Amino acid sequence: MIDMVMQSSKLFFAGKLFKDNKQVMQRLAIGAGLGAIVTVGVGYVAPIWAAAIAGGLVAGVLQPILFKDLKYA
Repeated sequence: MIDMVMQSSKLFFAGKLFKDNKQVMQRLAIGAGLGAIVTVGVGYVAPIWAAAIAGGLVAGVLQPILFKDLKYA
């Protein structure tokens, strides 16, 4: 299992894991950005721990949705 993670991370950082790296970075930025927006927004009306949970939940739910159509090289 650790070997699989190491090989995948080597391919990712070499830019050879996905066919379209630009699309991967765009979708990653969208998910992280929306998570940050939710965290800040909830942080204004709720305690910081609730904002962190809400932001993490939104970002975590969005990643599989955003990444479902990505093609591997």
